[in-house]
Formats: sequence, structure tokens, C-alpha cells
Amino acid sequence: MHGNGIVAILATLIGLPWIILHYITKWRSAPKITDQDERLLDEMFNLARRLEERVQTVERIAQADHPDWKPGLSATTPSYRIERSN
Repeated sequence: MHGNGIVAILATLIGLPWIILHYITKWRSAPKITDQDERLLDEMFNLARRLEERVQTVERIAQADHPDWKPGLSATTPSYRIERSN
């Protein structure tokens, strides 16, 4: 019975730090976003925003030409909005 307590203490003192250090190492070696990736994301965000503005313009034109084209959509209210979170 005394031997089981020693094994449990050794497992806790050696095993637990080993597991923690193992996952810290894995976390640090995980791929990170590069500056190039960030620039690409910014470009894609800007493209999405410009496309959204174009779609809203087309929707306003269609709404003005055909008021019942899309019921419930006003000429000034966007149907959706892309927002960037930081």
C-alpha cells in the first residue's frame, strides 16, 4: 500500500509537468499567421466590402425600377453588412 502512494506522487511530480510542457511545445510550434497572410486577409476583406457595396447598388436600382422585386427591402437598407472585427 505504501508503494502505491509513492507511484502516485512520482506520477504527479513527473507526469503532470511533462504533459504540460509537451502541449506548450506543441502550441508554440503550431503554424502562425504571417505578415503575408495578414495582407491577403486585408485584401480579401476590402474586396468583400467593395462587392457588398456593388450588390447594394444593384439592389437599389432593381428596387427603384421594380418596387415589388424584393418585398420588404427598402432602397436605403442593406440586406446584410460585412463588419471587420479586430
